[in-house]
Amino acid sequence: MSRILTTEPLTPEAFAPYGDVLDAVGTPDKIINQGKCGRYHDRARIDVAPETGGRVGISIFHAELRDFPYTLDLIERHLEGSQAFVPMSADPFLVIVSDSPEATPRAFITDGAQAINFHRGTWHGVLTPLSGNGLFAVVDRIGDTPNLEEHWFEVPWVVMQR
Repeated sequence: MSRILTTEPLTPEAFAPYGDVLDAVGTPDKIINQGKCGRYHDRARIDVAPETGGRVGISIFHAELRDFPYTLDLIERHLEGSQAFVPMSADPFLVIVSDSPEATPRAFITDGAQAINFHRGTWHGVLTPLSGNGLFAVVDRIGDTPNLEEHWFEVPWVVMQR
């Protein structure tokens, strides 16, 4: 037995309760580099709990490609820091978030030109690239204390593409 989720497009407004959408939409905030570069300034709030002694780091993740229907049986969260995923190819990926393990999750698909930043403590699915090379730059908390809480669903969700 399973439960069904249907994907929706990723928009800054829909994703706001869970984190930030990083994209280059609209007019740049600043023009830099002798007028040759538009800067879309300060698009994500990187948040590391100061009491943990951690720091912000950049890692590279190489994730296995997934497809639909996708079985969601696990969500996780990081209480000590935000977590940003920046794809290293122009390919869509699946982003799943939830208010709590008991709430109905939401499933978003990026448009291939978006990155995301989960707010600290946001319940989310694992990294789920749908095509491309599966490479992501990840900006998150680096430290010695545990920063992962997992929840396994007794009844999984099945995510279908709209």
